[in-house]
Amino acid sequence: MSHSTVAALVGAPNCGKTALFNRLTGSHQKVANYAGVTVERKEGSLTSPQGKRIQIVDLPGTYSLTPTSLDESITRRAVLGQLQEETPPELLVCVVDATNLRLHLRLVLELKRLGRPLVLALNMMDLARSHGILIDVPALSRELDLPVVETIAVDSGGAAGLVAFIDQNTPFAVPARTVPWKDPTPQELQSIQLRVRTILAATCDESKRDDHWNERIDRVVMHPLWGMLILALVLFLTFQAVFTWATIPMDLIKGVVGIAVNWVHQILPAGLLRSLLADGVLNGAGSVLMFLPQILILFAFILALEDSGYLPRAAFLLDRVMGTVGLSGRSFIPLLSSFACAIPGIMATRTIQNPRDRLTTILIAPLMTCSARLPVYALLISAFIPNRPVLGLFNLQGVVLFILYCAGIISAMGVALIMKQRARHRYQALMMELPAYRLPNLRNLVMGLVERGALFIMRTGTIILPITIVIWFLSAFPPPPPGLVGPAIRHSFAGMIGQVLGVFFSPIGFNWQICIALIPGMVAREVAVGALGTVYSLSGEGGNSVSEALAPVLAHSWSLPTALALLAWYVYAPQCVATLSAVRRETGSWRIPSLMLVYLFGLAYGAAFITYHVALAFTGA
Repeated sequence: MSHSTVAALVGAPNCGKTALFNRLTGSHQKVANYAGVTVERKEGSLTSPQGKRIQIVDLPGTYSLTPTSLDESITRRAVLGQLQEETPPELLVCVVDATNLRLHLRLVLELKRLGRPLVLALNMMDLARSHGILIDVPALSRELDLPVVETIAVDSGGAAGLVAFIDQNTPFAVPARTVPWKDPTPQELQSIQLRVRTILAATCDESKRDDHWNERIDRVVMHPLWGMLILALVLFLTFQAVFTWATIPMDLIKGVVGIAVNWVHQILPAGLLRSLLADGVLNGAGSVLMFLPQILILFAFILALEDSGYLPRAAFLLDRVMGTVGLSGRSFIPLLSSFACAIPGIMATRTIQNPRDRLTTILIAPLMTCSARLPVYALLISAFIPNRPVLGLFNLQGVVLFILYCAGIISAMGVALIMKQRARHRYQALMMELPAYRLPNLRNLVMGLVERGALFIMRTGTIILPITIVIWFLSAFPPPPPGLVGPAIRHSFAGMIGQVLGVFFSPIGFNWQICIALIPGMVAREVAVGALGTVYSLSGEGGNSVSEALAPVLAHSWSLPTALALLAWYVYAPQCVATLSAVRRETGSWRIPSLMLVYLFGLAYGAAFITYHVALAFTGA
């Protein structure tokens, strides 16, 4: 097997490093964690025009080799070849934003001190030219005494120069050992900044720089009042789109699953095999898979906002608001990531320097409504909330979904405020780089959606499907006694468990079917939908295709107070096992995840109890 050149991409956040990684590797990439550390590691490969194999590693973003967070510490150790079980990179590719060289050149000079093979990738050159920034690339190469290549990560041929450089210079002469790194003294930092200014004066002409469009947009987007209204509108429209845009593809998936269930009923005689395939596999997993379009729409909005440069501005805008509850704007992006899944949101807290802020963000991240809750919300809303317009503009179901998301956010801020009052805390203003606005790149957006869609389908096949089969087994055995009148599932293991739990959950309006669904929901939230599909199918209340008709089945079987109580439960529902494990890895003990489990369970039960009894008082149900 031919030797693969290992090249590591190093750069500051928002420099286009990950976009360049996607451009180089395409679909030939994998995501894992560094050995023993919950820090994401992206690795991909490509074959050069000369047939050489190149391994590309995308390191976490860092502004310098003096780390202030776990992410930056991992990058430094990877650059120095100090990570166990990791192949040291033969080439360092320092990716910089051509529109902001002043900020990025410090990292270039620090990497140069290591004496390792290094090339500078001058990214976003198209934006630099459009902003009137003129960079003399040969002069920059001479000043730095480094090879410099231009890249435009969002263009199809934008990485050709970098690939050609690697192609022509492999193998690289890697030194036997890297120069030991010592954090620079204040005097050395001052010398570095002077050197940066000298380089810029000799290579970069910004006399015609024109950022008027960014400035004009920021006057509105960053305005204390209009900016907050715009942010609220963006989030509101996102949740409206989740319901209105997903209707047709969801109906298609439901139709396909329904056809498959009917086909199984036609070709197989009544018995355990038909029940397993129809009730356990198709109705169980199909009830979850149908919500894939809504999850992809939510991800599409988050990815587009991130790629456009809006998210750092939203973090900056919310900094003072979040400061009132003891957080900083740096908590915004981890919390926003938690809308997709709490696990990457919790991992993203590594960028928060203040330990108390980081712990608070970890504890409240699960209160952000993750995509795994979306199937449960969508099912209950479609069953109990009329699909009708509000004010002639909005969809009532989308409004209810928005309220549920807001309930999680408001509750998270309340928990953060309580934690602030229990500890001394001084507000520290947020300082961060605001990237230039740009149109989201369609290729990056599609790749991101494909990756997340594949993960959801894989999760359905590897976690949700086995659990629904277990639920089917518990619901089908032991066989009912001869001459039984009524659903046989009541005499099954699942029925017995549900009726025992019903004693504890009956004060909040939950029936035994809901109790059964809550148990696998601790493994993965969306499994609750599949579990309900399996339980009601075996109860004989949903016909042949519960996945197609589960919503009307629930609307017929439950009262409105019960449905509202279950919605309230899932706003605070105790976290899935995977999230608790992630908190354990991030905090180094089980004390914090245990605290999280207890307080979330208490909030969930209390909110469901209040909601159920208030709804009973108003409806008389």
